Amino acid sequence: MLEQKEKQKIIEQYKTHAADSGSPEVQVGIISEEIRKLLLHLKKHAKDFHSKRGLLKMVARRRTLLVYLKRESEKRYKGLIKKIGLKNK
Repeated sequence: MLEQKEKQKIIEQYKTHAADSGSPEVQVGIISEEIRKLLLHLKKHAKDFHSKRGLLKMVARRRTLLVYLKRESEKRYKGLIKKIGLKNK
């Protein structure tokens, strides 16, 4: 789990307007950071299957949000992919 200060930094980085805290860009940014942290944990604890299952759920949730964003606005999708550093399909 991310701490409140870390989440605030991510929200500031990905927000689309001043009061934004729940847009797809922000949600994907938060999930991506949680995935990075969980991957670091799984490198040390390879047999932690409960965490591995949580990782798969987070990846699926991020993929769903990205598909939604791509359907709604291709331009915002491409900008977010570049910002986060994911590969484009």
